[in-house]
Amino acid sequence: MVYLSRMPKSKLRKKVAEQRAHNQEIEVKTSHEPLESPRWLAPTMVVAFLIGLFWIVVFYVSQTVYPIKGIGVWNMVIGFSFIGFGFSLATRWR
Repeated sequence: MVYLSRMPKSKLRKKVAEQRAHNQEIEVKTSHEPLESPRWLAPTMVVAFLIGLFWIVVFYVSQTVYPIKGIGVWNMVIGFSFIGFGFSLATRWR
C-alpha cells in the first residue's frame, strides 16, 4: 500500500511569505490617506443631489420651459449633471 503525503514546505518559502505579510502590515499602517472625509464633502454632496432634483422638478412642472428658457431638454442634462456630481462625491465619502 502506498501512502501519498505532502512534501514539507521549504524554509525559504516560509520566510518569503512572512516577509510579504509583514511588509503589507507596514504599508497599511503608514498609509498617507486620511481616515475621515473632509468636513465639506457630505454637505456638498447632499446639496448637489438636491439642486439636481430641484432642477429636474422645475423643468417638468414648468412644462419644459424653465429653469433656463430656450435650451429645452438640455435642462435635464444640467439636472442630471448635478446628480452625477453628487454621486462622484459619494464615492469619496468614508
